[in-house]
Formats: sequence, structure tokens, C-alpha cells
Amino acid sequence: MSTLPGTPAGTASSTLIDNIGHLVTNDPSLGSSPDGSPLGVVRDAAVVTEGDRVVWTGMSRKAPATDNRVDAGGRAMLPGFVDSHTHLVFAGDRTEEFNARMSGRPYTAGGIRTTVAATRAATDAELEANLVRHLTEALRQGTTTVETKSGYGLTVEDEARSLRIAARHTREVTYLGAHIVAPEHADDPAAYVELVTGGMLDACAPHARWVDVFCERGAFDGDQARAILTAGRERGLVPRVHANQLGHGPGVRLAVELDAASADHCTHLSDADVDALASSGGRTVATLLPGAEFSTRAEWPDARRLLDAGVTVALSTDCNPGSSYTSSMGFCVALAVRDMGMTPDEAVWAATAGGAAALRRADVGRITPGARADLLLLDAPSHVHLAYRPGVPLVAGVWRGGVREV
Repeated sequence: MSTLPGTPAGTASSTLIDNIGHLVTNDPSLGSSPDGSPLGVVRDAAVVTEGDRVVWTGMSRKAPATDNRVDAGGRAMLPGFVDSHTHLVFAGDRTEEFNARMSGRPYTAGGIRTTVAATRAATDAELEANLVRHLTEALRQGTTTVETKSGYGLTVEDEARSLRIAARHTREVTYLGAHIVAPEHADDPAAYVELVTGGMLDACAPHARWVDVFCERGAFDGDQARAILTAGRERGLVPRVHANQLGHGPGVRLAVELDAASADHCTHLSDADVDALASSGGRTVATLLPGAEFSTRAEWPDARRLLDAGVTVALSTDCNPGSSYTSSMGFCVALAVRDMGMTPDEAVWAATAGGAAALRRADVGRITPGARADLLLLDAPSHVHLAYRPGVPLVAGVWRGGVREV
């Protein structure tokens, strides 16, 4: 038998992880759920994995015999984080932009267009190395499932290659040719929408699962967004929407209308927007991205308002080089608790099961029989420490598909 930090080799054999002091299953039927918590916490718990799946969860004293054993040392375990909104295929750096913003100085060097220029100039190998670096960084912090987008190429060739590169590393790949209007089409946005819904979509659809659009003043209006999402849906891509980040607009209600998996940002919401999300019955998840508000000193999304209305909420990092350059889901959990009105239980659920809902995945974001064995062991007695001890490296172990990665 083995104990931490090592896990025996051989992913096909069964492994018992026991002496888990505090296990978050995200299934209330499996454990205690005080005050209506959705976490389904099991105390003095154990998890059995076989291959890439969880096959048993329960009290340690009831655990079945297995080939191998790992002693969790009384620590807390939860599902691996599910980061359902990132922009990781990029090149370049926007440190000067961030520094100017945080110093109260105007900055006019180009924003997203700066990253577009750097991404277009980068080689495939450079883009892939940067993507892998950020995915590895996220994994070390407990993230086992990552969605990522194109959107920094804005030509047919550059968008398609971004998606090809991303698809080698995650199944959750999103076509975001409609991030902003490409610089060469600045005087004719209609022509760019035609490209995004035509030749660019033809080249990109085979490599993507999702289609996204930045529905915002200065990017794409409601009619343009509807045309782009509808075209993507006709090619078999499922919609997601950057919605209501910078101000009120049609993005959230358009997302619900088109059965989008998520409306992301949701910072500026009317009562009608909240009602629309609630009426979707969880089909359209409100994905909140507190890293963006932190990095831009913008107004925080009101998670409490959404939760009280019955809206399904996810948390994600929005990791990108301009407005939210963090890959830490733990940091986003702490921000959501401190500044967005979420309880620690709600924030952890949103960062795991909520992210899974935003990706319409039933196999991740939970620790139940049949789920992928994506597990996060904290060097802490409870999941609450993610918010209680912000910024502290609490990851003691990460399993992805049953394999010990950290």
C-alpha cells in the first residue's frame, strides 16, 4: 500500500483514497447538507477509483477492498475545478496596459488588438507552448477541466489554427471569431460578420464544440450576435455568449432565447434578464468571472441576486492577457465569497458543478460513481479554506482521469 505523496502506477487497477476528513461530492443524497447546501459532504470518507472513473464513495469504514491505497491524511477533497471560460490561445503581454489602468493613467495602445497582432505573428509552436504552460499552471491549482476559445486571430487562417491547437489539449473548444471586429474590417463590420458566419465558420466548425460572441456595445449588437450564433448552431456548434459585461444590453436574453449553455459575465442585469435566466431551468448558466472585475476595478456581479432568483451560477477565471490574467479558480472562489455575496458552499459548487453545468457535462464537477476521477485534495480540513485563506497554496494533490498529476 502507498501513502501520500505517491500513487501507484497503473491506471487500470483500483485505488482507494481513504482517511479523507471532509469530502465534497456535490450530491446531497450522499452526505450531509446543512442549511440546504448542495455539496453533499461526507466526513471520514473514502473514494475508490478504477481506471479513469469513480466507482465508489462513502464512509472509510465501509470502503471495499482495492488493489492500491492512498492515505489522504484527514485532508479535504473536492471535485477538480471546472473552468468553463478562458482565452488561452494567445501570444504577447499586456503588462503596460494593466499597470496604467491600476495607476489611474489612460492607456490607448490597443487592448485586444495588441494581443491579436502578437497572436498573428506567433508560430504554431509558440502558441501551443503558451497554451500548455497555462493549462499546466491551472492544473497545479486544482483545475482538471478547461474550456478555451479562439478570438485573438480574427482571420480565417489564424482562427482555425488557434482551434486546432486548442483541440489537441481539451475537448471544450469554442469558436470566438466574433470577439471584436477584425482591424482590417473596422470600417465595414457587416463584411466581417459575413466572414464570421461564412468562410471562417466553415474552417473553424470542425475543430470546435461551441460558438461564442461578444455581444456588447463596441463589439457586436444583438442582431449581429443572433446571426453569428444561429449560423454556428446550424453547423452543430452550441452557443455561449459574452453578455452584459460592460453595460445593459440584449446578450443575456439572447442567450436564453437561443438555448445557449451559458451567458458569461452578467455584470449589468435588469429584472427581465434575471427572470429570463431563471426561466431557462438551468439550461443557460450565468457564468460569473470575478477576475475581470478585480483586474479592471469594475462593478462586481451580484451573485446573491441570481442565486436568490433560482439561477444556476458558475464561476470561472476568464484567464486572458488583458482583463483577467489569472488561472486560479481558488482565487475566484475567494473573490466571489468576499465581494459577490456567495457563501463558501455556493462558490465551491459554482466552481465545480456549476462549471460542469455551463459545459453541459454530467461526468465532471462531482465525486459520485460513474463520474470522471478528477479529484482535488486540499492541504486543509475543509473547502471553506479556499475563501478563508485566500492566496495560500492549498493544493496537496490532483488526480485527472484517475491519474495523479500533482
